[in-house]
Formats: sequence, C-alpha cells, structure tokens
Amino acid sequence: MSYTVAVPIVGLEQVQEMTDAEKDVFNDVTKIHAFSSNHYYLSLIDWRDPRDPIRRLVIPASQELDAWGNDDPSREASHTPIPGLQHKYGSTALLLVSNRCASICRYCFRKRIFRQHHSEMVGDFNRVLEYLRARREITNILLTGGDPLMLTTGRLDEILTRLREIEHIGIIRIGSKMPAFMPQRINDDPELLAMLRSHCQADKRIYLITHFTHPRELTRQAIASVDALLGHGMIVANQCPLIRGINDDARVLATLLRRLAWIGAPAYYLFQCRPARGNLHFTVPLEEGIMIFNEAKANCSGLAKRVRYVMSHPSGKIEMIGLTEESVIFQYWQAADRREFNRVFTAPRNPRALWLDDYPTTSPQRALRGERESKKLKKYFIGMSLVRV
Repeated sequence: MSYTVAVPIVGLEQVQEMTDAEKDVFNDVTKIHAFSSNHYYLSLIDWRDPRDPIRRLVIPASQELDAWGNDDPSREASHTPIPGLQHKYGSTALLLVSNRCASICRYCFRKRIFRQHHSEMVGDFNRVLEYLRARREITNILLTGGDPLMLTTGRLDEILTRLREIEHIGIIRIGSKMPAFMPQRINDDPELLAMLRSHCQADKRIYLITHFTHPRELTRQAIASVDALLGHGMIVANQCPLIRGINDDARVLATLLRRLAWIGAPAYYLFQCRPARGNLHFTVPLEEGIMIFNEAKANCSGLAKRVRYVMSHPSGKIEMIGLTEESVIFQYWQAADRREFNRVFTAPRNPRALWLDDYPTTSPQRALRGERESKKLKKYFIGMSLVRV
C-alpha cells in the first residue's frame, strides 16, 4: 500500500499555543504569505521561548509585512523556457515538480508558488523531456519546488524513470526538507526507499539535498531518515541559508556543520538569504555573514569545511570569498553569461549591504585591476582569511 503524506496543518485553530496577539499577527500575515506545517515539526518548538529558532522558522511574524524585497529575487522567470523548467546554467536544468511542502519556511524565496492561481509547476512533462533530450549539454537535473517528496511515491518514480531514459543526464538531485520537516515520510515508507534505490546506479547516483537549518532539527527521527537514504544508495548533502535569529551565531552554525558531517550529510552551500518579499528581518548583512561563516568554519574540521558561502544572484551563483581592509572579494561559481564564469571581482566594504546590488559602485562584470589590488589578493590567498578592522 502506497504511503500517503499526512494532511498538513494550515489553520490557526490547529496551533493552540499562540497568544491572542500572535494569532492576530498570524491572520494578517497569512492573507499574503501562506502558512503550513505538521504536528511533528511543531512539536520541536519550545513555546515558552518567543525567540525559539524553530518557532521563528515556521510561525508567521509581523515583519513579513514589511515592504521590502520582491516575489522573484533571482529572476527565475527570465530563465524559464517551458513552464516548470528553468535553464540558467548550461549543464543544469531545474524542474519545479511540486508546489507543496511539509512546512513552509518563513524565509522561503519562492513564497509565490504557495499562492492560489500559481502556474509555475511542470505541466506538460513530455514537453520538458523533449527539451532535455535535445540539449546534450544538460547533465545535471534538480527536482525541486516545493518539495518533491510531497509527491506520491508512484509519481516520483514515474519522473525518475523518464529522466533515467535520457543517457546524457548523469546526476539527478532531489531538493527536500522532508528529513527535517517530516522524517516519517522516509522512515515509514519502505516503498519510497526501495524506489529510490532502484534508480541509484553505480555510475549515475541520485543525490538527496537536505535542508537542515538548525541543530535542533537533527532529531533521532531525522538522523534515522538520513541513515535510511544512505543505506539505500543515495548520496546526501546539505544546503541552507544563513538566517537571522536561527543560525547566525557562529557557535550554532559550527555545531550544525559538524553534526551534518557526522551523520553523512555534509553541507556544501550556505546561502545568503535572498531578498524575497517579507525577508528583511531574516537577512544578515553580507560582511557580517562572512565573519560568522569564517568563525564557524574555524571550529570545524575535515568534511565540515567543504561548505561555501554563496548567493544565488540573477547574474549567477557567486561565492563570498572573504574580506580585506577595504574590499569584499567575490567569485562566480556559475554565471548566466558564461564569460563571467570563474571571474573574481571586488566591491568596496559596505557593512549594511544585504545583497550584491547594495554595492552600487562596483559592477560584478568588472575584473580585478591594478597592482595594489593584486597585492592585496595575493596576500589574502596565501592564508589570510579575514583582515579585522
């Protein structure tokens, strides 16, 4: 019998622990930004603590009504040739296969997909497959949404089967917060695990990209779900954003990075929070983020140090490499314009900057120039991770 994902909690009447004032805020916010969660994840909240990080992650707050940000901060629409398929970088295509999550992160950069009349999901899958077959440069597929594990096991099996028929696709990634939000989806469904195992080939693995954001999400059940995925041939890695009030403390972040490496889901990306509508109170200034990130990594070893601090900017995936006394150093890891790939560039320090666009005097397309700047970078790259000012 196929596993059925539990009906999510979507209404205030099912969240009894909030005060009347908090319920008023809940009602105001959810007129614009949807709420969804489940009994397991809400049970992780310490309701006595108004600053509880799990609470902050999933319970609506009044700051979400601030007029800041936009609905598509990475301009995904400009790289969507077919509804539900994004093709921004040559070798990678992204498929939006679900518009549901076991809970909705309040900092989500795709809040728009949870609204009524949303139409960004894959509709005509045959058309998507035709596009993928015709473009042999695409070797890497990311299934996302929403959460692909909110699909039935049968539907996900159908998607993976059709993608496996395309010879030049070597990697399939499934982006999912299910191990954190509802590990029972994995632990209680042997059919799901068997299905995923059937699509893991020795020369073509499937990656499950988890989304653990705080150490308290790493419960016994969550760790068991990661262990089950690993035991069924999956490769597991973690990515998450740096979020104010959740993991913006270097000790908390270091604990998260260490424990992820211990359980076999090492982090590979820490994202700058995207300027999505309602996200201002979650966003850590870039330069503060670099310092938090470096301090956290200094308290980790081995595989936990592989993580990179990046932003998904409309122009590409950009790593925040570090700081000098005067500059922030960036590098393109991916670029919408292939000529920018691997480009290193700088911006003058601005401690209030939240996004690349907050550095107006420096274009990301400008290469490093000048003997003085070159000397700074040489000094930086031979071992200086941060110049304190």
